[in-house]
Amino acid sequence: MSFQTNMINSIIEEARKYLYEQPWIEFKRNNADPQEIGEYISALSNTAALFNQEHAFMIWGIDDFTHEIVGTSFIPQETKIGNQGLDLWISTQLAPQVQFYFHTTEIEGKDIVLLEISRAGNTPVKFRDVDYIRIDSNKKKLKDYPDTERELWAIFSKKPFESMIAMENVSGDFVLRELDFSSYFELLSADLPSDKAKILEALLNDRLIVKAETGNYNITNLGAILFAKRLNDFPSLERKAVRVIKYEGKDRISAASKEQVGGKGYACGFEGLISFITNLLPNNEIMGKALRKVVPMYPEIAVRELIANALIHQNFFMVGTGPIIEIFTDRMEITNPGAPLIDKARFVDHPPISRNEQLAAFMRRIGVCEERGSGYDKVVFETEVYQLPAPEVEIYNDHTKVVLYAHKEYSKMSRDDRLRACYLHACLKRVNREYMTNSTLRERLNIDKKNSSMVSRLLAETCNAGLIYVSPDSVSDKSRKYLPFWA
Repeated sequence: MSFQTNMINSIIEEARKYLYEQPWIEFKRNNADPQEIGEYISALSNTAALFNQEHAFMIWGIDDFTHEIVGTSFIPQETKIGNQGLDLWISTQLAPQVQFYFHTTEIEGKDIVLLEISRAGNTPVKFRDVDYIRIDSNKKKLKDYPDTERELWAIFSKKPFESMIAMENVSGDFVLRELDFSSYFELLSADLPSDKAKILEALLNDRLIVKAETGNYNITNLGAILFAKRLNDFPSLERKAVRVIKYEGKDRISAASKEQVGGKGYACGFEGLISFITNLLPNNEIMGKALRKVVPMYPEIAVRELIANALIHQNFFMVGTGPIIEIFTDRMEITNPGAPLIDKARFVDHPPISRNEQLAAFMRRIGVCEERGSGYDKVVFETEVYQLPAPEVEIYNDHTKVVLYAHKEYSKMSRDDRLRACYLHACLKRVNREYMTNSTLRERLNIDKKNSSMVSRLLAETCNAGLIYVSPDSVSDKSRKYLPFWA
């Protein structure tokens, strides 16, 4: 096997490892329609740029749902459009030109075709004068998704959301009336200068404001979203205020007993937001090593991490929507605009990727979040300590929702609840360089040792679902060690 074949096969195997199809990866069996392929090249190239990927891939011979190798009858080199070969015909229909290559290989005795596509560069790639994008794993026309189009153009311009201007040409005094500068110094554990000029200089150094050509100041989106005294003073950011709703029952039909929209910037208002939410949450009784104790239903560390992530990783280019926190009698849902930049099945182990790097960096400086990628690990760990069902991540309509569930006995958990708890426990063990076993899973689910066979069945079912597998290091059935599918 040549070096190039090894590389091609490695790309295919890595793509198959994802639990869910990624926006920049498309699996096909035998669809060889040239028009369809050209549209996908446009969509995948643009989507790769959107998700900060150097390449996108279209792979024939892989089942779209199971990711099993099924083989393909598609032979790109033999496909003609008139007198032109497929790759030449497609390249003449693309504007601007983008590099793409067809590779053929064989895996498990079956023919596979890999189409390697470079990311879009300075402008969206069009096929036959139409630019496409992938939305929820579906190919769509980019013009039908203006929020996504704006975000893509911002990426091409290399000007992040935080550097854009929220309010133009205002005086220094006006800046200090609009931004909570005292919170800025307090959160950074710095002394508040008595000199107005030094306060403005500090805000300039952190790019919360920038000098205007007139000698006045422009307040950046970063400054406003972090330290606005009143977000509704900034029309472009008003809808980015956090909305909190508490319902009386288990659904949205139930009356809302409490609803509030945050008025402050994320940094200066974060502790107040967490305190407000904590006071709305029910309590839970958990069994410690020696005695029972009453604690808030959801661990504060988990709540803080998830809310911070929702604020930091949202897609600010989506208009008319913002972060929302909903509290029901049986769960808490935290939703933010924007699909995640990594596979939701890999939140525990994947290195951190920040959609809004300046915002994430500042929130890290003041201790609100981490950029080490351990935030979601803490969420999973704390839900285990509190003996709660495992958290769930849902992606829909270009939004991300994380659900924290209230306490539920194992016997009342759904099949999905149990599989998710088992998988995430394996992930948590793996990132700590440990293994999941029957014993560790029993402890996590608070199941008595005499019911170990019940846990064995769950482990077998999770293996069959492709979420975990038995480690080759296992020496016997009784001492089996388990790893997540990606390890």
